[in-house]
Amino acid sequence: MRAPELVDKVIRTVPDLDTVIEKLRDDPEGAVAHAVRRPGRQRASTYDVQPDELPPELQDPEREGRGRVLDAARRAGEKIRRDGPDADLAPDEISGAEAIILVEGRPAILIQDGRFFSPPLGWTHLEDRRAEIEAVFPSVGRIELSGHPRFEWVGTGWMAGDGVVLTNRHVAKEFTRRVGRKWQFEAGMEAKIDFAEEFGGAAPREFPITEVIAVHDELDVAVLKVGAVRGRTLPAPLPIATRPAAPRKARAIYVVGYPAADSGRNDPEVMARIFNNIYNVKRLQPGEVTGNKKALHSHDGSTLGGNSGSCVVDLDTHRVVGLHFQGRFLESNWAVTMAKLQSDPVIRRSDLHFV
Repeated sequence: MRAPELVDKVIRTVPDLDTVIEKLRDDPEGAVAHAVRRPGRQRASTYDVQPDELPPELQDPEREGRGRVLDAARRAGEKIRRDGPDADLAPDEISGAEAIILVEGRPAILIQDGRFFSPPLGWTHLEDRRAEIEAVFPSVGRIELSGHPRFEWVGTGWMAGDGVVLTNRHVAKEFTRRVGRKWQFEAGMEAKIDFAEEFGGAAPREFPITEVIAVHDELDVAVLKVGAVRGRTLPAPLPIATRPAAPRKARAIYVVGYPAADSGRNDPEVMARIFNNIYNVKRLQPGEVTGNKKALHSHDGSTLGGNSGSCVVDLDTHRVVGLHFQGRFLESNWAVTMAKLQSDPVIRRSDLHFV
């Protein structure tokens, strides 16, 4: 990212920069220190395959590089406060500014009764698109299991066609297995999707998952069939973008899904700050596209395990541009680019709602 773009991003997403600078000066460990790794603690991943590693100075908390990044974050903040969009950041200050954004600038907004809570400073523009954003919520659900020895729920799914839910392959593999050329449920297990599970204990809106339509051999994608329930209507499928082939860098997006706590792999203090110790319920997680790579793209929303299978939605068009499948908390997240799947033979026969 060019420094001017990064400076603009800090200004837009970190409105209380004075407080951040004060913390960096007086208590750096309590400010953006959590944007670099602590000894013995790893970042959350919702999948086994990781994106490219961090630079060495951010990987090893025992090295002097950790202190340099924190000092660079303070200097970057002071420059941006003083010079605004004209701030000229040195190379090390660019890393510092990115650390500020990761901790301070990416909210995870609760949803209750189909409406998202008032967004924090820096994100009030979401109010201008409230109706369109909230129209997405009813079609995003939590995939729940019975008969599983460890999990009551395993990820997120969303309506991608008539009676069709899209999620990740690694989510589907928790309750299905391949037999020959087909996939079938594990013995004794059943799955359903609940399109409620919001903050405040909304009444369930559950539908059975009845069939595995397709599981992609290369990409982390699975297509599931959802059965009917008497007296209930399935949510409408979300529109899926066909263009551009890859979302543009810095394009505003939002994720809708069900982040789950994992204090064994994440810093609990930072999780508590962003999620207020409320997990396993539907949230709105805004951010931006940060890069593209083949059939994948990255974004910087605040996601956790449980967001696997979440939809990544373009903020301007409200069409789904990606299927979230992995992330490192406070670092980067990866999604399968939906437009790249339109001509894929596995997806083409699944009759998804491309627009």
